Amino acid sequence: MRVRVATTAVGITAVALLTLSACSSATDTARPAPSSSARSGSPAATEQNGTALSSAALTARLLDESDLGSGYTRKPEHPAQHDDVTVLGCPALADLGGDAATGGPLDFPRQAKTSFTYAGSSSSEISEELYNDSATKLSDGIDRIFDAMTGCPTYQVVTGGTPIDMASQKLPAPRGHGDEQWSQLMTFSTRGRSTVVQQTAIRDGSLLLIISGSPALVERHLDKALAKATATS
Repeated sequence: MRVRVATTAVGITAVALLTLSACSSATDTARPAPSSSARSGSPAATEQNGTALSSAALTARLLDESDLGSGYTRKPEHPAQHDDVTVLGCPALADLGGDAATGGPLDFPRQAKTSFTYAGSSSSEISEELYNDSATKLSDGIDRIFDAMTGCPTYQVVTGGTPIDMASQKLPAPRGHGDEQWSQLMTFSTRGRSTVVQQTAIRDGSLLLIISGSPALVERHLDKALAKATATS
């Protein structure tokens, strides 16, 4: 499947594509793609249910340098660059269409994102995305994408003429967080170099949080990101 995509877009596999760029150019860095879904019976934050939050309000709930601590540098936003991307060996992703399969933003109108490098290293990065919509739309949207990725443990992406071998592995979802949880480990390999990224998604009421990046950083900041995203004051 060949489509035109913005390789700097947010979204589940945007993380992957940005990481791939890091592998081929050694200048950008990691983020992930989706898969592996699990549900828990933890109570929703009732004030989030049915509450419409603007993108500006979501931005205020993202982690910042004061939340992360020393050693973190915010990555600047860059203008979107469009490249031809071909997805090989994953019919499930092809069925989802170009944006979902190759890194376009999730189809929710209210969203915010940020990303940081740690200690100046492009191989240690963490990114955060927040989305707001009805619980049903959030759940159906991300579940569909994660299921597609789960169905393709290995496949290949060709972007800008560079082939990237991709592999996904389900991780235990972080139970006890929000209403639904998903998590996976992704490995992106090209030109003899591999990058491993973790992506964990949590839906709490009408908020969807996605944390992506180096596994250690995702595990370290997940609870803090969820607490800030779902704070009611």
